[in-house]
Amino acid sequence: MESSRVETVNGVIQHKKDGERANLSRVLKPIHLWALAVGLVISGNYFGWSYGFAVGGVMGLALALIPVTIFYVTFILSYSELATAIPHAGGPSAYARRALGKFWGYMNGVSCLIEFVFAPPAIALAVGGYIHNMFPGIEIMTATVVAFLLFIFINYWGMKVSATFELIVTIVALIGLVIYWGLALPHFELSRVMAEPLLPNGFSGVMAAVPFAIWFYLAIEGGAMSAEEMVNPQKDISIGFLSGMVTLMVMAFLTLFLTAGITDVKLIDSVDFPLPLALSSVYGEGSFSAMLMNFIGLFGLIASLHGIIVGYSRQTYAMARTGYLPKFLAYVDPKHHTPVWALIIPGIIGLGAALTGLTNVVIIIAVFGSVAMYLISLVSLFVLRVKEPELKRPFKVSYPVVPLISFLIAIFCLVSLFYASSEVVPWVLAVYGLAIVYYYIWGNKNIRPFEEEFGVLDELDK
Repeated sequence: MESSRVETVNGVIQHKKDGERANLSRVLKPIHLWALAVGLVISGNYFGWSYGFAVGGVMGLALALIPVTIFYVTFILSYSELATAIPHAGGPSAYARRALGKFWGYMNGVSCLIEFVFAPPAIALAVGGYIHNMFPGIEIMTATVVAFLLFIFINYWGMKVSATFELIVTIVALIGLVIYWGLALPHFELSRVMAEPLLPNGFSGVMAAVPFAIWFYLAIEGGAMSAEEMVNPQKDISIGFLSGMVTLMVMAFLTLFLTAGITDVKLIDSVDFPLPLALSSVYGEGSFSAMLMNFIGLFGLIASLHGIIVGYSRQTYAMARTGYLPKFLAYVDPKHHTPVWALIIPGIIGLGAALTGLTNVVIIIAVFGSVAMYLISLVSLFVLRVKEPELKRPFKVSYPVVPLISFLIAIFCLVSLFYASSEVVPWVLAVYGLAIVYYYIWGNKNIRPFEEEFGVLDELDK
């Protein structure tokens, strides 16, 4: 049975259960953040990105990847300034709230949740695809559901266990990619990459490929949501983030071009297991190389599935603690220091999305949320530079050039989403519409002042 204690907050006597006063624990170092940053994203090399071949061809996807890569480099530099200045589990929600006020803090948090709740079902579906490819007797959806539930359960055991597990599976997944590159390189043919027509769908194909280029990097920013669990967040966040970004940039270009150089991309442009299928085209179906990559590919998918579940749970927990979301979502298990309901409720929503089986649609919805969050976060950086020039910034980006480049490319990415994914737009707008209705009916009623969370007076919330 849970114990409780009496606390006085603003002169009011309150009774708090252990789960309501338990805190997250500071156990993470830069190597853990690097593992989270790379692990959150590494599944983007194992599936999802190859859908870009279907809409843009090899060169269309490659051209889309160039501005997307420049965006993520500049954005992570900019985001590192925000994350080190405001090391808060709410990440983007906290940055926007401090800069733009309560409503935009809520909207940035919702955008982050859209990204982090809809990315796991896409990854879980890919896990199901990889398992079914290895063991045809296991149905894709059965494997999908079991994987989703399993990693929610692993997350329950606490951040130390979660981060150590993430580090191990990320390293295995990286080794797997190196093996894949080594197996692909002897069979690489430049003529396949440069096959005519270079741009089968013209410039519109490049625009349509942008969401799948983003998939190579999607969710790297989720590492910021572990800020309150870093031993030294002001110093360690920038180290973990920037080393992770360099790792991912190398991975993206090697995976794209080596894959395109060994197989007919039309064979892999609509499947959730492109790497083992690409190796099958040169080593033979059922070959040891293809089966090895199928097995190791699971580690890449698991790393991202597990890491993004960490991300959505911390974002949900932080928004509930602030008062944007129902209070029970901020409950922390006093034994494992894990936000239990913040793990379970978004997981149920994600599981429902996975049951649709529409991997490419779920990917695009997640990308919409991410790009909206990037834009609001960048605006927050500009506003904080003007309103709070004396704010302690352990890491400072080259201002205003780097964040301005990032902002302009983010606008390009958003335009490309509306241009090339019009069939998904109504669903995205419906989610945002429901979120706004919730905010004005319930979500703005019990928002805590900043001084309770940061120990400083926030002039915006006076």
